[in-house]
Amino acid sequence: MTIVLASPLKYIQGPGELARIRGHLSRLKGPFLFVMAGSAYRNLQGIIADSFQGSGMRPVFEQFRGECTRNEINRLREIFMANHCTAVVGIGGGKALDTAKGVAYFEQVPVVSVPTIASTDAPTSAIAVTYTEDHVFDGNILLPKNPEIVLVDTEVISRAPARFLVAGMGDALSTYFEAMANAVSDHDNFAGGKPGNTSVALARLCYEILLRDGLTAKQDAEKGVCSRELESVIEANIYLSGVGFESNGIACAHSVYNAFTALPSCHHMYHGELVAFGTIVQLVLEKRSGKEIEEVLRFCTSVGLPVTFAQISTSELTMDEIMTVARLACSPQNFMDSMPFEVTPEMAVEALLAADALGRKFIHTIRA
Repeated sequence: MTIVLASPLKYIQGPGELARIRGHLSRLKGPFLFVMAGSAYRNLQGIIADSFQGSGMRPVFEQFRGECTRNEINRLREIFMANHCTAVVGIGGGKALDTAKGVAYFEQVPVVSVPTIASTDAPTSAIAVTYTEDHVFDGNILLPKNPEIVLVDTEVISRAPARFLVAGMGDALSTYFEAMANAVSDHDNFAGGKPGNTSVALARLCYEILLRDGLTAKQDAEKGVCSRELESVIEANIYLSGVGFESNGIACAHSVYNAFTALPSCHHMYHGELVAFGTIVQLVLEKRSGKEIEEVLRFCTSVGLPVTFAQISTSELTMDEIMTVARLACSPQNFMDSMPFEVTPEMAVEALLAADALGRKFIHTIRA
């Protein structure tokens, strides 16, 4: 058995780290193409430009257009080549970072991730998730290695809307449960080997931090306070969840997320919000104890993650739509085969309906 642990070469987290970006990039040769999400493009260029003052190197700034599509990757590749760049730096949310990784993959150059929100574990991984122009999941690009550097400025993240942090907790919530599914099924991870003790322990620690610090971190994020608990959850959302999912694998929770992206009524939801609901579906499929499911439901409702169909869709889901989600979740392009038992679309429908019923019952109970 071959155990493989995947991780970025260096992970850096702390307040004010973006102002020191030139020093952090010193071992990489420029020029650098900065692929920047809209708010980062508007608000953070000055900090980066100041860091490069006196270096004799001109950073190339380009605004990301909002969706990680093959067309967007190709557009940015043309800018990369026209400016004779030698490395890519993604700055923004998961889709901007994945787009930067896509450019780096095709140009065969290093990539650096600078997340401005802690909404997904995309920054650390060697995976770029692509979508169609209509925002439907379109497959993964698997990079030959993880980002050279993941640079997390917690002052920047603490100023972002708290919903992003909560969505990141939803994504991180699945890490431990999907790791356990892969460990039992003996499924290969994304790094091309089996999960080891280290990766499973990281996944478990991720879950423990969410339960311990999640609610306080959300409250502090709403105040813009960069507290110890917020720092802890940022690390869990980005590093522990990122290394955890890639080195253990994913399963039902992310399959359900991918399937829900096919429903226009769910397009307003963030990645991690749908993954959180998918986690509940996975626990139902696994016939987890009532105590374990209640623990997850209590966490989700405390921080504001969805636990019912009504919370993830702008319209009431029909049985045809639920069956569509079930079929897509069980399709070969998803990860349901990582579960320790075969999951049919019929089983997935039952689990989706049961998860919604459990969520509605739990909300009613805590409101009574």
